[in-house]
Amino acid sequence: MRIFRGAADGARTAALAVTSYVRSAPGTYLWLGALFVTTVAMHSMSPEFEDEFLRQRSTNIHELSRNPVRVLISSAFWIDGSSWLPYAVLYSVFHASAERWLGTWRWLAVAALSHVLATLISEGVLALAIHHGAAPQSAVNTLDVGVSYALAGVVAVLTYRLPAPWRYGYLLAVLAVYGAPLVSGRTFTDLGHFTSVLIGLACYPLTRQGLRQGLPQGPRSSRR
Repeated sequence: MRIFRGAADGARTAALAVTSYVRSAPGTYLWLGALFVTTVAMHSMSPEFEDEFLRQRSTNIHELSRNPVRVLISSAFWIDGSSWLPYAVLYSVFHASAERWLGTWRWLAVAALSHVLATLISEGVLALAIHHGAAPQSAVNTLDVGVSYALAGVVAVLTYRLPAPWRYGYLLAVLAVYGAPLVSGRTFTDLGHFTSVLIGLACYPLTRQGLRQGLPQGPRSSRR
């Protein structure tokens, strides 16, 4: 009987800990919940319909020239053919940590700046490549949706959360993870990811209050 009671108490404690963690990062888990819904919806589509559906929400050159605000927002709520579970882990490790430290609005600012600016810069470089014949004209309709630019920016800004000397090892690891594909592949998405890292690092002013207080802060408001 004591074994069952102990197991029940352990399960209750674990459930309370998970609930508390989720409530401390509302923006992260609202966004993750939205991604779960859209991922389920996407997997229910036929391949032909899914491709056309995602292209209409893609931040490619064609859609950005027609509906920039709409696609910049909508593209952040779809995962192109990916499983949701790895993102649940990544969001819990990186986004939730950043939101608890910075507060919801500053975390959201880092994520939004990384997503928007990296998209515009990478697509702008792609447009130049098309103009100069280094990329095919069909690239204006390339599929470009997802949350990885925002994630890369948040991963980078967490550099400032760590004390020295761990901070420098973490920074080197981040630059290696995102820089190696840019050197070897040199695709516009590789450029977008590395640009996101630089944007996240440039968000240092948003971290200064968190650095002064030292400990993780609770979210400042409810809420990519």
